[in-house]
Amino acid sequence: MENRSIPDSEFPLLALEDVHKSFTHHGNLIEVLKGINLELKPGESLAIMGASGVGKSTLLDIMGSLEPPTIGFVRFTDRNIYEMDAAALSRFRNREIGFVFQFHHLLPEFNALENTMMPAMIARYSKKEASGIARDVLEKVGLGKRLTHRSGELSGGEQQRVAIARALIMKPRLILADEPTGNLDWRTGQEIVDLLLRLNREEGVAMAIATHNHRLAEKMSRQLEIVGGRTEQM
Repeated sequence: MENRSIPDSEFPLLALEDVHKSFTHHGNLIEVLKGINLELKPGESLAIMGASGVGKSTLLDIMGSLEPPTIGFVRFTDRNIYEMDAAALSRFRNREIGFVFQFHHLLPEFNALENTMMPAMIARYSKKEASGIARDVLEKVGLGKRLTHRSGELSGGEQQRVAIARALIMKPRLILADEPTGNLDWRTGQEIVDLLLRLNREEGVAMAIATHNHRLAEKMSRQLEIVGGRTEQM
């Protein structure tokens, strides 16, 4: 069914409505999320806090179209994303959402430029076009002189910058980051924090970041904590 054309300004960018998520483990039902309601506006930044194991990563996966909720709805502007078929959902994810994880997941046989190009190549951009865009994005994250270095030749902070560039290459409206500073030393982590906040401010991309880093959380426009499967404003 064709989505009706409605300006994005009439909607939050992302909205979760009564989202529940449960898993069965050794015959036991485990309820992780118990009725999450949240909205994320275009250009907003949100920190998702909480103890280990409370469901921060699960919530990000649901927000990012990687894991459907057991109950509830996830809307991106006017679209219920989990009503899409698999091919449409894959295209949506490639174009609208950028992912940054604690571990960068770079392909070791490829250099920084090639790793950054990957989402554009998946979207069937020409190699020349993908390379040009990737170069521009790597310049923005401060790696213009490291294009031909493979991941093993880059520092941890540089590898994470490549991961951020890869998340940005398709100019998504939403970045989802799961503990992006968790595998870095304090100083390098602070550099990544500053980079993410600059991109949020300059590019206008919305961000939701799951983190234990209170310094990072305090700099986001809004903070919430997952407690007992539900969210509380901080």
